[in-house]
Amino acid sequence: FAAIHLPPLGVLRAERTRVFWTSCLESPMPTFFIEQFGCRATQADGAALERQLRGRGCTVAPQAAAADFVVINTCTVTAAADAQARESIRKLHAQNPAARVIVTGCYAQRAPEELAALPGVSWVVGNSHKPQIPDLVCSLPATQFPASPANFVPTGALFAGAMTAQHAALLSAPILTGDIFEQKLFLAAPVLGGEGNHTRPVLKIQDGCNSRCSYCVIPFVRGKSRSLPPASVIEELQRLSAAGHREMVLSGINLGAYGRDLSPRVEFIDLLRRILHHTGVERLRISSIEPMDVTRDLIALFASTERIARHFHMPLQSGADRILAAMHRWYRAEHYARRVELIREHLPHAAVGADVIAGFPGETDADHAATLAFIERLPFTYLHVFSFSSRPGTRAATLPNEVPAATIKQRARELRALGESKSAAFRRSQIGRTLQVLTLRRDADAASTPALSSNYLKVSVDGVWPPNHPLDVHTSGENGSCLVGHSADSPL
Repeated sequence: FAAIHLPPLGVLRAERTRVFWTSCLESPMPTFFIEQFGCRATQADGAALERQLRGRGCTVAPQAAAADFVVINTCTVTAAADAQARESIRKLHAQNPAARVIVTGCYAQRAPEELAALPGVSWVVGNSHKPQIPDLVCSLPATQFPASPANFVPTGALFAGAMTAQHAALLSAPILTGDIFEQKLFLAAPVLGGEGNHTRPVLKIQDGCNSRCSYCVIPFVRGKSRSLPPASVIEELQRLSAAGHREMVLSGINLGAYGRDLSPRVEFIDLLRRILHHTGVERLRISSIEPMDVTRDLIALFASTERIARHFHMPLQSGADRILAAMHRWYRAEHYARRVELIREHLPHAAVGADVIAGFPGETDADHAATLAFIERLPFTYLHVFSFSSRPGTRAATLPNEVPAATIKQRARELRALGESKSAAFRRSQIGRTLQVLTLRRDADAASTPALSSNYLKVSVDGVWPPNHPLDVHTSGENGSCLVGHSADSPL
């Protein structure tokens, strides 16, 4: 990494403060818009940036076309995600050529030069320096933004191109060489959008990953595992509870690794116990967690309380041991199966979902058949199926025996059909039961209200109910992919 000579940190901080407030006093703060792509972790980063920018006096524009500057928060998990980001940047520039575009996120960390070359891009800011975006935005009035092409690419080298010494000092990070992810800054703010339209906030409590699955680029663009301290987690959840939210979702890149980087070390299960003891969260939902982190004790905790949703999402990726080894996954098919069986023993009606990759290099027809058979025999309730996408810099990108695209497409189609069959079977098994649900926001002219059950089923509840309302609903049938039912309580 390129080294940059800087003044002492105390002088640097004083200069940052002086420049920031001088800019604030000399001209109005600019308007901004954040366009999100990718996973919940990326969305959480965007929510944190929005909170910080609002706190500094910036105003959210109603749409990208009306903003002084736009933050494009990218994903790079697949080639399709990269293409989607590039297309969005081109459209944005055509619609609002005066806007200054900051491209950040995982794609920005992986390939800044590609993005910097796109018309309209003013800055490319890697994940390593994403926390400094508010400094960047607030350092210049909107009318003084530098023109394209991009002139701020702080991934490997902190700056590419010319900036004034004043603004270079303002935006410089404390760690400029070596491992760029050694910094302890953690972007975290609840994501209030998405499913349910502000009903179920998502809080990122862990970021980064220390594993090296051969197909995954995320450890290279998000860095080592790091955790939001327990006190901060509790504080955020207490704030959300006080605001009236009934269900919160905990998310992370590798959620089971939570707390292993903290001193003193904190286990994920201990954090859950603290949340149950110190907050009034009515229902806590856990996002994706690695199968080896789903222990007997964790399952027992889920079974001991109604306040944790009956829902496990455990990435599988393949049911063939040979492919799991090539993927550098830390388990084999029967290890995974035992976790599912333990869940079903303790929580017979829990949702159990999995991610599966179709067409990993070297995957044979026999490997694919083994995956189908493995999924068929276990009580999965839904699948997320991904077609393999080679990512530059990963071990899988160098493997021989690529699977033809047509074969990948066919295998993904078969896996999705199996997933739909498993979902339908689980949904029908719940007809006639009383489910705990949380109502979501409904369409204005709808005669029923959508809801989500503890075990992750969509339920259409008879009558008009306010969003964010807990109900016990007796299910009586299904309508497409949704259960239908009624509550003994009186609707609005």
